[in-house]
Order: sequence, then structure tokens, then C-alpha cells
Amino acid sequence: MMWGDKRYRSFNYEMKRIFDSKIIKLSLDGGFTCPNRDGTLGNRGCIFCGEEGSGEFAASRCLDIGKQVESQKQLLSKKWDSGKYIAYFQNFTNTYSTCEDLREKYYSAISQEGVVGLAIATRPDCLSEEILDLLEEINEKTFLWIELGLQTIHERTARFIRRGYKLDCYDEAIKQLKKRNIRVVTHLIFGLPNESREDILTSVKYVANTNTWGIKFHLLYIQKGTDIHQYYKKSPFHILSMEEYISLIADSIELLPPDMVIHRLTGDGKRALLVEPLWSLDKLRVLSEIDMELKRRGSYQGIKYRKN
Repeated sequence: MMWGDKRYRSFNYEMKRIFDSKIIKLSLDGGFTCPNRDGTLGNRGCIFCGEEGSGEFAASRCLDIGKQVESQKQLLSKKWDSGKYIAYFQNFTNTYSTCEDLREKYYSAISQEGVVGLAIATRPDCLSEEILDLLEEINEKTFLWIELGLQTIHERTARFIRRGYKLDCYDEAIKQLKKRNIRVVTHLIFGLPNESREDILTSVKYVANTNTWGIKFHLLYIQKGTDIHQYYKKSPFHILSMEEYISLIADSIELLPPDMVIHRLTGDGKRALLVEPLWSLDKLRVLSEIDMELKRRGSYQGIKYRKN
């Protein structure tokens, strides 16, 4: 099984199939916060979250949405000189505001020249009926997906990372979004403290059967300015080696259904902030090694998928 030149259904492959063009994501900052930061659930956010809310590469929130889109286009034109755009609200919780504010910002983003879709990163516990109705409306006008930061299915780890919601909240969010035909992308983090290889793959198997349209795999970064950095200095824990991570990713790809879109296999840590694992800075090598591991195994996405 091959999807273009890959043994898995990559984001690039799927976007080219749908839009017949290179798709470029423009990372935007809507100026939102998070219930895990404003005192509703907590004040420090998730334990791995930095001051920029996992949006270190987004445009400046000092600019309006239209100007953010233009600044991101200009920045990314150095890498890709042509293509279509997905407006990506990335920082913090991007459904955590009034419906009027969300409507204005979402519609501003999708009205910009060349923008053919909208991606919204949020939490499962920040999807009220009113907001779900707004998302359903926008889904009829543009190519939309919602990204949910699940990270793990294990409650003990969820408490440790201060996620702030239980697994059944994620399940309900998936159900409500699916009912409205809205695509969902689920995030998982590999390398969280005290999670075994079996724990990680159990989370992958669970997500493989939730009808999520896409998935993002993240490696746990220890970054300066985060609570996980302070914890790591006091109580060092095992950091995945590149070999361990590549093996885990290959195992995970095998467990996913063939039609699930893999949006990310490894992330982009900010070099100036990254403490561990330093090997992750060589992203191209990591991606190449994943390809080679699948080829070495004679394997591909879905070969071990079992529907519940």
C-alpha cells in the first residue's frame, strides 16, 4: 500500500488529492486564552504548555486577522512560492470566546485571498451547542477541521499533565462534531512521564477507533519556561531516543485505519527554547528514518488495524 511516495496517508498527499495543489497552513493567533489558564480550571495551563500556548510559530496577536494572514503568506513564500492556504488558529483554545467574537475572526480568516479552508485547535470541553452550530455553519462554506488535544487516554497521565477533562468529554466532542459532519484531528503526545510503550500504543489504538478524520503525533518537548522543565530538573525521567520514537511511530502507523490522515509525525520545537530531546531538531532525518523503518519492515498504514 502506497499513498504517493509514502507508506502512509500523509497530510500533503490528502490535500493534493482534494485540492490538486500544495496546501500551506497559515498559523494565526486569535488572541484567545484557555480555561486552564484564566482560573476557570487552572492558572498554569497544561504542564508542557509554554507562554505562547504551543503556537511559537504563529503570527503576532497584535495584528488583525487579515494582516496576520498576509504576514504569514509573506513569511512562508520563502519556502513555497505557490499554493493554496488553510487558516490555522493555533494558540491556546480557539473556541474559547463569545460566539460573536469567534464568528468575526473565523469569517475574516476564510475571506482572505487564496484561503480555501480553516483549522481550529481547541479543547473538547470548549464546544458549547452555540459554538457547534457556528462550526456547522462554517463547515458548509469552507473546508473545516477541528483539532482536539487529547494527548493520552490514561487518566493518571491526564491528571499529571493537568489536562482538565476526562476521556468521556473527548468522546462526546467527537460524537457531536461527527453528527455535524465536521472533521476532527486528534493530537497524541509520545514520551509523557511514566507512560510505557504499551500505554502509548493503547492510546493510538483507542483513537484509531474514534472516527477521527486525522491524527497528529507529537514528541514530548522539554522547553524552557514550562512547568515540565521545572519538573524534569527536579525529577528526571526517561526521554525517548530517536530510535525508540521511530519504532513507536512505525508501530502506530500500522495500527491506524488506512483512510485516517496523518497530519504530523514529528513536530517543530523552537531551537532557542528546547532542552530535550535535541535530536528532534533534525526533523528531516527523523522523517526519513520513519520512511526507512516502514520500508525495512515491508509495512504500511493499516496493516495491523483492527476495528472494534
